[in-house]
Amino acid sequence: MQEIQRALREVCDTLEEGVALLAVSKTHPAEYIQEAYEAGQRDFAENKVQELQTKVEVLPKDIRWHFIGHLQTNKVKYIVPYIHLIHTVDSMRLLQAISKEVVKFNAANKTDRVVDVLLEVHVAQEETKTGLGLEELDTLLQEWVKAPLEGIRIRGLMAMASNTDDMVQVEGEFEKMNQLKQDIKKRYFAGEDSFDQLSMGMSGDYQLAQKHGSTMVRVGSRIFGARYYAQ
Repeated sequence: MQEIQRALREVCDTLEEGVALLAVSKTHPAEYIQEAYEAGQRDFAENKVQELQTKVEVLPKDIRWHFIGHLQTNKVKYIVPYIHLIHTVDSMRLLQAISKEVVKFNAANKTDRVVDVLLEVHVAQEETKTGLGLEELDTLLQEWVKAPLEGIRIRGLMAMASNTDDMVQVEGEFEKMNQLKQDIKKRYFAGEDSFDQLSMGMSGDYQLAQKHGSTMVRVGSRIFGARYYAQ
């Protein structure tokens, strides 16, 4: 277990100022997360709602949970009460579902909770990658500006680079995202300080991502090792 803390320190030592570390804990048991927590890590990411719920119940309450998987609209209600940031919003339909569940939660609990989200952009070469195309992103934001949804704050963009050994291609995709974030900021969120996040970069390319404007890197295997599947 000390290897997790050692790996965590090594990753933190390579982060540039202003870049947050998101420890991707999907498939790993709660004790691994607890070990990283005891070393000071507070931001963790999961990609399945059921697994996330199980971990939330047994781990410290001050953990900031991030959702980085494909989110089905009928599962939104399960994570709205506690989620810190949803990275994978890829449609107006999903935004509307999140808003609806936040409004219901606030009415039932007499609170004014706001859920932060990122818009996932398809920048990679693989067709299997999810996310909004540039035209879809523009259409969604035009709708948003005309009628912002209650209970949601769009904090920025998220993307996954191509799964390739060609770092020139990966670097180009990161720079494209950096420029896109700046463009979207000027066009749709000028004057809104809260639009400030660019989530990109994983275990194999996060150091490159942070050189091109990433504010949050998603690192899993370099901290926890290979994905863990219980027997």
